[in-house]
Formats: sequence, C-alpha cells, structure tokens
Amino acid sequence: MNTGSPFVVSPVLADLLPVRRLGVTERVRDAVAVIGFALLTALAAQVKINLGFTPVPITGQTFAVLLAGGTLGMSRGAASQALYWAMGLIGLPFFAGGDGGWESGTGATMGYLAGFIVASALVGYMAERRADRNVITSLAAMTMGSVVIYAMGAVWLAFDLGIPVANGDDSALALGVTPFLAGDVLKVAIASAVTPSAWLLVSRFRR
Repeated sequence: MNTGSPFVVSPVLADLLPVRRLGVTERVRDAVAVIGFALLTALAAQVKINLGFTPVPITGQTFAVLLAGGTLGMSRGAASQALYWAMGLIGLPFFAGGDGGWESGTGATMGYLAGFIVASALVGYMAERRADRNVITSLAAMTMGSVVIYAMGAVWLAFDLGIPVANGDDSALALGVTPFLAGDVLKVAIASAVTPSAWLLVSRFRR
C-alpha cells in the first residue's frame, strides 16, 4: 500500500486506461497518450493574444502542459512536451498562433518551450507521488510547474533580448512574467481541479 513515500511511484490517470479491453499494448497506449498531449498543447497554442509591448503572447499552452504532467506522469509528460517542441521545430504550425520552424522554436520564447518539458516532468513526478489525488496537493504541484515555466522563460528572454531579468520596466520579469500572472492563476486553478475530479469519478465507477 502506498503511504505517499517519495520513493514509491503510484499509477497516474493514463495508467488506468484498460489496455486489454482496448486490444493494445501498454507501449501503444503510452505512445498515443504522448502524441495526444503534444497535439493538445499545439491546439492550446492557437489560442493567442498578442500584447504588443512584449514578444511573449498570451496562449493556452500552460494549461495543456500542466495537465500533461498530471495525467501522464513524469517521463511521458516530459516526452509529450519534447515531442510538441520537436514537431514545431521541423516546421509544423504548432507554436503560438500557427507559427513553426527552427527560428520560431529557438527565438525569444525558447525558454518557455524548454520550461514546458521540465514543468511537465515535475508535475508528473508529483502526480506519481499522489499529488494528483486532491485539490490542495494538485494545486501545489501545478503552481510549482508554472513557476518553472516562468523562471526558465524569463531567464532565456533576458538573454535573447539582452535585458535585465528583474530590474526595470524593460526587464524579462516585466515583459515575460507579470502580464501573464492573472491568466495563469486561472489556468493553474482549473488544471489543479481536473485530476482530482477525474480520480473521484474513477473511484465512484469502481464501487
């Protein structure tokens, strides 16, 4: 019985898919799940609002990234975001607003794209330690993932634009973090409620 030890890995939602009933192997299930969340992130990226004063747009990607980690676990969650980035780099219109290609994937927002991989892995790691089972621990995991995205995004943005990380109105913090906090609080709140709700439904169906 899992007592919440950091050394014990628990199933995540993706593990509950009945592979035998579906007539597929676990590898096929995992591949489909990874591809599915990569495509979900690409779809969320099409929700784009340009702010004019910053090269970083408002998108729906964060929600998909956090949900990928919470649903797939650490390795599959990270793989889904690495696949998403790779598909955009080869030219598929998967980045924000339908952009794609090497230049788009390695430009001012590259830190956020790399942060998606790390954040999804972190949230997935927490989910594998049962943080996805209730709203409080899920909220903590999703918040940590969002902080990782912002931190990596801001550091790269500062380097790419040659601006300070945190000092002044033209800092990476002002251009790449502060304008997005309100929207991301909402996305984190919604994402943190999804996995506990799914587990609640699962427990009811198992009765």
